[in-house]
Amino acid sequence: QVQLVESGGGLVQPGSSLRLSCVAPGRIVELNAMGWFRQVPGSQRELVARLQRDDTTYYADSVKGRFTISRDNSKKTVYLQMNSLKPEDTAVYYCNARSELLPPTGDSGSWGQGTQVTVSS
Repeated sequence: QVQLVESGGGLVQPGSSLRLSCVAPGRIVELNAMGWFRQVPGSQRELVARLQRDDTTYYADSVKGRFTISRDNSKKTVYLQMNSLKPEDTAVYYCNARSELLPPTGDSGSWGQGTQVTVSS
């Protein structure tokens, strides 16, 4: 298992923006499908955004048009730009790296420790 390191979470007001970052060693970001998941207490982790090697993206309906996933291979980093944040976006956000041969959801692959995002007035 490869350890991913997330950062960028925090407490913000509704309508604000945050950018999450996830750093991975070696060529993990470049060679895998990278995803951002989120989890609230009592619920399963939900796939929020996914970026494949060919730059194909997927977004959950709840974040479409507000969140953008991207990567910088030279910095070994994947980002999640979150705009127009809502209270329902409050969750722990996790970065994930997995082979594109694996299903996009579930516990497969490597994970970060999670970063808390709280949207509240």
